[in-house]
Amino acid sequence: MPTEILMPALSPTMEEGTLAKWHVKEGDTVASGDIMAEIETDKATMEFEAVDEGTIGKILIAEGTEGVKVNTAIAILLEDGESADDIGDTSAPAPEAAPAADAAAEAAPAESPEKAAPAPAAPKGADGNRIFASPLARRIAADKGVDLATIKGSGPHGRIVKADVEGLSAAAAPQAAPAAPAAAPAPAKAPAAGPAADAVMAMYEGREYEEISLNGMRKTIAARLTEAKQSIPHFYLRRDIELDALLKFRGELNKQLESRGVKLSVNDFIIKACALALQSVPDANAVWAGDRMLKLKPSDVAVAVAIEGGLFTPVLKDAEMKSLSALSAEMKDLASRARDRKLAPHEYQGGSFAISNLGMFGIDNFDAVINPPHGAILAVGAGVKKPVVGKDGELGIATVMSATLSVDHRVIDGALGAQLLQAIKENLENPMTMLA
Repeated sequence: MPTEILMPALSPTMEEGTLAKWHVKEGDTVASGDIMAEIETDKATMEFEAVDEGTIGKILIAEGTEGVKVNTAIAILLEDGESADDIGDTSAPAPEAAPAADAAAEAAPAESPEKAAPAPAAPKGADGNRIFASPLARRIAADKGVDLATIKGSGPHGRIVKADVEGLSAAAAPQAAPAAPAAAPAPAKAPAAGPAADAVMAMYEGREYEEISLNGMRKTIAARLTEAKQSIPHFYLRRDIELDALLKFRGELNKQLESRGVKLSVNDFIIKACALALQSVPDANAVWAGDRMLKLKPSDVAVAVAIEGGLFTPVLKDAEMKSLSALSAEMKDLASRARDRKLAPHEYQGGSFAISNLGMFGIDNFDAVINPPHGAILAVGAGVKKPVVGKDGELGIATVMSATLSVDHRVIDGALGAQLLQAIKENLENPMTMLA
């Protein structure tokens, strides 16, 4: 029988995505490994490959559709000997509506109403959870008076398919267990931070404005940062770091590396300095894991990269073991692909520590929000010439950079955070030691 192609989970945390583009059309033949579609998650656009060979019998979800849940049927694949006549009525369910919306709006016809009526709304079991069934299986069950809650699905991920309900009748179907006593009402969810959308819009009635819908990335950023500020006990440590020795050393290295096309940035030195500091203060190289801490051995350092509409934090793994030129090349590659939203999930997930550098925008200093589950993030400001008092007591001029370490107090205590920031400062003020 025809095979349903399901919306894939392209990362461990993905629950829904946007079907950005189809690379195939109905009637096309595909083989394993062929690119069929582009799927947008909250962070990246990734190519979706065919697993089996066959012919695209029907496309159920149009390209550009947002909020497509993982494991939703997006197309039908026909094997040898099968034709479009074998598909039956396969109206595709629309992405699930918000909780306040009527659940009956879940099913939307793939064809015009004159050609196909909508499939029955997605049923729910006695526990209130949605029962996953193909549109055709739902229709057959409705026609036969069969309760889908009594059927065990044989399709992918337990999905109920046509074969599971064919031949059954209401009398033959297993009887549902008696309904459980009504549970106590669930406690009301905490209100969202800030006023509701309607209230805010009412404030600006009569004023000219442009309403901008949130894409998946902005929604994720908003949710994660709200969670971070509400649930992580932040505290902040600040140090001034003199950069003159580093700037001189960087200039000398770049002259030597010019023939290789390598040009090191100050940020490359900062990445290396943080990676080595995490090794010299290993208790700070840790993340919060709910009811425990995970103390990492390698220095996996994330670096914030601004892109249109949001930001990524690609992770440079084993940064303590890599040369400055290797870190520079890897960072340039990650940043370039981040801006094109072409990073794979494993390239921006993980790490124990992050760096956010706004110095190139002229920001002197700022406090960064920790990206959970990281234990800390370093906020880097601009290098500015300032009067300083030298070790000999003489007044001089130095290029000074302000660095602020935001720390998760559950993972790192004050003294330990101070040791980590001191180690970062020493590495940057004595750059030659980072090559040892």
